[in-house]
Amino acid sequence: MFRFLAENRRWLATGVLLALGACLGHTWFIALFAGEIRAEYGLTDGQWGLIYTGATLASAALLFGRGGLADTVPLSRLAPIVAMVFAGAALLMALGQTLWTLGIAVFLLRFCGQGMFSHMQQTAMARWFVATRGRAMAIANLGYTTGQILLPLPAVLVMGWIGWRGGWIVVAAILLCLILPLLIWLLRQDRTPQGTTGGVAGAPGLGGRHWHRREALGHWLFWALVPLMLTPGYVGTVVFFHQVHIAEIKGWSLVAMAPAYPAWALSEVAAAFAAGWIADRFGPARLLPLAALPMGLGIALIGMGATPLSWIIGIGLIGVTQGLTNTVWGTLLPATYGTDHIGSVRAVASAVLVVSTALGPGIGGVIIDAGIPVPQQAGVMAAWCIGLSVAMLIVTRKLLRAP
Repeated sequence: MFRFLAENRRWLATGVLLALGACLGHTWFIALFAGEIRAEYGLTDGQWGLIYTGATLASAALLFGRGGLADTVPLSRLAPIVAMVFAGAALLMALGQTLWTLGIAVFLLRFCGQGMFSHMQQTAMARWFVATRGRAMAIANLGYTTGQILLPLPAVLVMGWIGWRGGWIVVAAILLCLILPLLIWLLRQDRTPQGTTGGVAGAPGLGGRHWHRREALGHWLFWALVPLMLTPGYVGTVVFFHQVHIAEIKGWSLVAMAPAYPAWALSEVAAAFAAGWIADRFGPARLLPLAALPMGLGIALIGMGATPLSWIIGIGLIGVTQGLTNTVWGTLLPATYGTDHIGSVRAVASAVLVVSTALGPGIGGVIIDAGIPVPQQAGVMAAWCIGLSVAMLIVTRKLLRAP
């Protein structure tokens, strides 16, 4: 491991940095500002949720159309451009005065962060590593965990000090003065993977060939995986976006619920490294039946739990699923469809993943408004996750028999 880290430190650091930067456009980070945003613009929970959902769906549509740039534009050019647009979106969030500017800012934050930064990171790891792809993906995904641990408290403190608009100015400064220069420095040396530790550029997929996006979309596996792509993002955003609602229903304090964040981060890291080892040793397909099961148990525990401890353990189990699925999507798609066109193929998967994070706030909020609180929704979500795990057993068996 130490030799692997030393030989690939520049490329692994790039993956970690992209993942860390992506956190600034994730739902859980933007939700930290939700109360102030709603108060500033006079929005109800439902109105804010619908704006967020609409902006995220629009960002997914753009990602579907432009995600293929990861195949045609060198990362050394593409990543800095996206970082500058990302910083512009943060500034627009800070300076905008109308609902239109709010919607555009959220759209760009979601497109650049949850969308392109995550997409570039996964695509780069898939292309740069083959024999150790699972391990590399797990290490690069530490950027997400680092953000989950380090960003919430400073963001809240900055908001209390200079206001929520000032907080987004700080975000823009971080992107322009820290993340952008680091990306330019890390990517000034091109990556040409060689040998078993770096992989061979252009590793083929099923049938010993590289699949184009149209061929991948015509392949049964992609559509069989879509329910699993949608589930973690939907369940996760329902829980995190509406955690204040859950606290009110359960009678829990947010302070007592706070330890769930490190539990989430640590469980995600452990699951990602375990999944990386399994993917490298036995193949990523064997992870599919396991992926949704911890989330199903976690959301069931949150729904039935009477104390904040059930929330903390439940969020930890949700983190296990997120760690597993992050590794699955980073390793299974290139192993199946090859790496020459993985950017355009992954763009579709990335768009689906972004859509999943758009559905939770909107649909979950509408169901709450209809009189069904999240704890009651939890039973249905848990049953879905368990049923999905059974279905993935069939998918795995069929995939392992594929030529």
